[in-house]
Amino acid sequence: MARDLQGFGLALLNRFAGSKAAQKTKLDKAAEGIIFSASKTGFRAAGAANRGYKAVRDKLKPSRLDKPTSSGGLFDLNPTDEQSMMRDSVQRYAEERLRPAAYDADNACAAPAELLTEANELGLALMAIPEDIGGAGAEQSPLTNVLVAEALAHGDMGLAIAVLSPVSFANALSRWGSGDQQATYLPAFLEEKQPQASLAVMEPRPLFDPFALQTTATKTADGYLLNGVKSMVPMVGQSELFLVAAELDNSGPALFIVSSDAKGLSVEADPGMGVRAAGMGRLLLKKVALPDSALLGEGDGCDYAEFIQLSRLATCALAVGTSQAVLDYVIPYVNERKAFGEPISHRQAVAFMVSNIGIETEGMRLLTWRAASRSEQGKDFARDAALARSLCGDKGMNIGNDGVQLLGGHGFVKEHPVERWYRDLRAVGLMEGVVLV
Repeated sequence: MARDLQGFGLALLNRFAGSKAAQKTKLDKAAEGIIFSASKTGFRAAGAANRGYKAVRDKLKPSRLDKPTSSGGLFDLNPTDEQSMMRDSVQRYAEERLRPAAYDADNACAAPAELLTEANELGLALMAIPEDIGGAGAEQSPLTNVLVAEALAHGDMGLAIAVLSPVSFANALSRWGSGDQQATYLPAFLEEKQPQASLAVMEPRPLFDPFALQTTATKTADGYLLNGVKSMVPMVGQSELFLVAAELDNSGPALFIVSSDAKGLSVEADPGMGVRAAGMGRLLLKKVALPDSALLGEGDGCDYAEFIQLSRLATCALAVGTSQAVLDYVIPYVNERKAFGEPISHRQAVAFMVSNIGIETEGMRLLTWRAASRSEQGKDFARDAALARSLCGDKGMNIGNDGVQLLGGHGFVKEHPVERWYRDLRAVGLMEGVVLV
């Protein structure tokens, strides 16, 4: 099984008990469940990063996670036993920790600091970092990462984005970062207090196309000069590092590593209708000067198209997890809610609406898993990712709407989480480059 699992839980306990990875994630092998730290840390203000990033060692070549070996057998999307265990463990964490915190986080438009500390101390980014840099990752597994994102979103999509944001940054550096970039930034994600980091791709304009960026990067004698505005940037007020997408001298999009204390960079809150717990905001870039080493991959660059496709799969996984949460919530509701002396599930219209939610959720899941599986096998998955995103954006919104409709008046009030899930699912068709698998 691929070991770049962006998660934690019983599978991680069993697999890494007694190893360095287990010690790094602070998992007690004798515990039957996951032990969560109750320590609190304050948020870091953007523009005030106090962490010094220096290469911990000389490194000429980048480290890459191996691609899983294919058995060449029949096409099979069934998760392995270990993947199922990991997904179930993460889903239990999401239900026990994320879902109870979701209401307050949605109102506050911010993820609780203690919740992020728990996720950090359990080593979410550990499995995305190669072993020779100090991590525990060995193989790339987009499918496993999709399962983890789906399980987290079953608790709450906004909090799932907040938790996965720094993992996505580490994942991008593991995939495309140069040796110097990996040696400079990735060790910080193995520390007890890992940095908050975010992807910044979207721009505030209608019909945004990630391949037609208005944010520009101009080559200078000393490096690059960035100008533009990014929107829907998760954890924008707490992030120390940003991975910013910009058009490089009209030669195509590229990704740049930008520190929050860079001169000319500022942030502003920009809460939306949904995914409010992710602390979305705008990143303002005005003549931000960057060194040559800021370009992700440096001379080799990165595969920007693959980056966008993998980020779309992450969004699809979040949609599947939230849609499953809607289904799991409305089934007992319609069976217990009575009208005219019988459960409303006995009404054909209600039963058909619930069944449609189940059908569409499974369709979304199948397309997302198939695209992730093709990516994992090194096959072209652009078409599959596009189909998955189209279906999840369309049907996800319908599922949220039907969930509210099935609850009637209860669907309109915040006493039930379905109205929040509806708002979150509407964002699926809009988000680009928010998280990465």
